[in-house]
Amino acid sequence: MPATSTLFPDALDARFADLFDGEYTQLPDLRPRFFTMVGPGDTPQKQDYRTSSIGVFANIPEFSGTLTYQDIFEGYDGTITPRHYASGFEIERVLFEDDQSEQMDDKPRGLGLAYARTIQTHAAAFLNNAFSVDSTWNSFSENVALCSNSHTTRNTSASTTSGFDNLVTASLNTVSLVAMRIQFRGFRDDAGNRGTFLPNMLIIPVDLCQQAYEIIESMGVPEDANNAANYNQGRYTVVEWEYLTDVNNFFIADERLMKQSNLWYQRIPYEFAMVEDFDSFSGKWRLRARHGHGHRDWRFILGAQVT
Repeated sequence: MPATSTLFPDALDARFADLFDGEYTQLPDLRPRFFTMVGPGDTPQKQDYRTSSIGVFANIPEFSGTLTYQDIFEGYDGTITPRHYASGFEIERVLFEDDQSEQMDDKPRGLGLAYARTIQTHAAAFLNNAFSVDSTWNSFSENVALCSNSHTTRNTSASTTSGFDNLVTASLNTVSLVAMRIQFRGFRDDAGNRGTFLPNMLIIPVDLCQQAYEIIESMGVPEDANNAANYNQGRYTVVEWEYLTDVNNFFIADERLMKQSNLWYQRIPYEFAMVEDFDSFSGKWRLRARHGHGHRDWRFILGAQVT
């Protein structure tokens, strides 16, 4: 339905000099904290962004007179398929011309603010949907949740008995965070080798801000009446994200690995267009964009699906 002078009579009344406009200060764009940003010029693919990997070698054995040759195995592959997003706004020409507050003249800009909010919502989906298989944008051939106790490898000689679990159910406290850190540092690569997996980021909903601050900033253990030294002090950068939908779930991540593994594919940056309808004397604005995101490995994160 177009915005008309009948629907917005106050816009034509000079007494209403400052109409409330419903635009709020936008929250910061956190995508660069969590993703490597990829544009259409970074891939030869016209539609999809595809990823694949080749597994790593096992440890080097002692030479016994005959050289030992190792097998390598293909890793899992993924395909990020961007989706198409678009919306518009229509204003009656008379309302646009006679608007005393000049709000209608500026209103199409709100489409850009709406898209900024949309991409933050979509970006947070990799955490909000971390405990289930999410194929909205990304098809990953391992076909398990980002945070799962069922991760696998294509290396047939590697054991997944330990080091392939990045899911816990404990709530946020000093003890659980230490346990998660130990579990994270025990992650294994595709060949079952120990690696350098070092979490340095704690990602929380705003509802956990006080608990996180006390755990990370206190010199002593917050839950310990004896004021024992706090192992967690200063080990994490805390990131509060308003777009996390569960008030209890939280995550720890290796920020360097996260940037390597998480990809945001902006197939088409947002673009505006405007046209005037010849018969109805109304102006039409539109915004469109295409984007998607996905991961190519899970070892950058450990999630707590709090029960």
